[in-house]
Amino acid sequence: MEHPLLIQGGMGIGVSNWRLARVVSQLGHLGVVSGTAINSVLARRLQDGDVGGHVRRALKAFPAPAIAEKILAKYFLEEGRPATQPYKGVPMFSLRPSLDLLQLTVVASFVEVFLAREDHQGLVGLNLLEKIQLPNLACLYGAILAGVHYVIMGAGIPREIPGALDLLSQNKKAELRITVDGGEPAIMEFDPAVVMDGQARTSLRRPFFLPIVSSSTLAMTLKKKATGAVNGFVVEHHVAGGHNAPPRGPLRLNGLGEPVYGQRDEVAFAEMVALDLPFWFAGQAATPEKFHEIRQAGAQGIQVGTLFAFCDESGLDPALREKTLRAIATQKPPEGGWVYTDARSSPTGFPFKVVRMSGTASESEVFEGRRRCCDLGYLRTCYKKEDGSIGERCPAEPVADYLRKGGAVEDTVGRKCLCNFLMTDIGLGQVRSGGVEPPLLTAGDDLNFVSRMLSDGRTSYSAKDVVDYLFSPVVENWVIHPALA
Repeated sequence: MEHPLLIQGGMGIGVSNWRLARVVSQLGHLGVVSGTAINSVLARRLQDGDVGGHVRRALKAFPAPAIAEKILAKYFLEEGRPATQPYKGVPMFSLRPSLDLLQLTVVASFVEVFLAREDHQGLVGLNLLEKIQLPNLACLYGAILAGVHYVIMGAGIPREIPGALDLLSQNKKAELRITVDGGEPAIMEFDPAVVMDGQARTSLRRPFFLPIVSSSTLAMTLKKKATGAVNGFVVEHHVAGGHNAPPRGPLRLNGLGEPVYGQRDEVAFAEMVALDLPFWFAGQAATPEKFHEIRQAGAQGIQVGTLFAFCDESGLDPALREKTLRAIATQKPPEGGWVYTDARSSPTGFPFKVVRMSGTASESEVFEGRRRCCDLGYLRTCYKKEDGSIGERCPAEPVADYLRKGGAVEDTVGRKCLCNFLMTDIGLGQVRSGGVEPPLLTAGDDLNFVSRMLSDGRTSYSAKDVVDYLFSPVVENWVIHPALA
């Protein structure tokens, strides 16, 4: 199979939804769905009445009907949830998740990939985060059941994922080593025969695996030491959206409080070419000129997230998308640009790109006015308790809870509940006593140039517009919107 030139970035939670991935795939490129928190996304879509009936249509195709019917009975509301009613929660993952939780996660991943692949022959990928370890085996298996072509994973070093893909595609039991703070790694198992109630198929297609790396050194390590075949790389520059790799060497901050990156953090293209595997470059690559330059330097192509994130088909809440595009087209950006690299916000400890937008949790008064809670738990990490057992904690949870679990108070400063905030970005925010959770947008530095998609007075654009722009002839002297000059 010939690899694509363009990968649509996998943006969670639910920004890279099945609609966006399907359109990009139909246009002849790699459409990617996000698997982050996909079980909660599915449960909330069902509670909102499954508008259009798409989830229920996909559930009918799931190879174990009884499992799909059980999930439908538990979460689906025919008339939809009243806007003031909180969503019914999904259990949080632990090292020993319940069978119901594993089945929900498998089904949710299956549904997203199934809908992205429905009625066409294009390529579809799944994006996951290595930092969110506990749901990953179930997510991978559900996507494989639906025939996913690529798995892309960043935010860590996913050395064990290729071997897990080998086993899961054969319906064999797979294991992952789970990081445990203060203790030895623990082993998490996933057995398709058990999770599928004995209805696992004998053989499935093993998808290509593309880890996201920030350097040729890490790429070389994964090529040599991964537990199975690595089929290529996405090389992500620190200007890309979402989580970024920390700067190499001691952490230094600029005057705005952002991490300072240097020459050591630049990608050595010649060394990537020497690995003799295809690679795609991500991060301020979303112009025809840069696309051409990257191809000339030896890359297979580019991965583009931000331009797709704000197109009509993405999962972003339409009102939030319109507000952001209107601000970019008509206002001067804040000092330093629309996008801020926040060294503290993510509970993972990785730098995280935040869009500076009024009414979102990027504003200190919005963030500080929120009561801390942790009821989704995707960014929790495992830790060893005093009695030797293993628990889960998150530096964005209530400070007293985190300290009781042995965490350090300095780790809680500035940490934001990305799980809840990103759910609001896609219109699935939880209802609290003070209202719906605030949103928190993430985007790459390419957001500063999204006005190129808004020429001639336009206020929105499609995924096809993005593709047409990226594949347009290389020209010089692009006119930048006056507000960005």
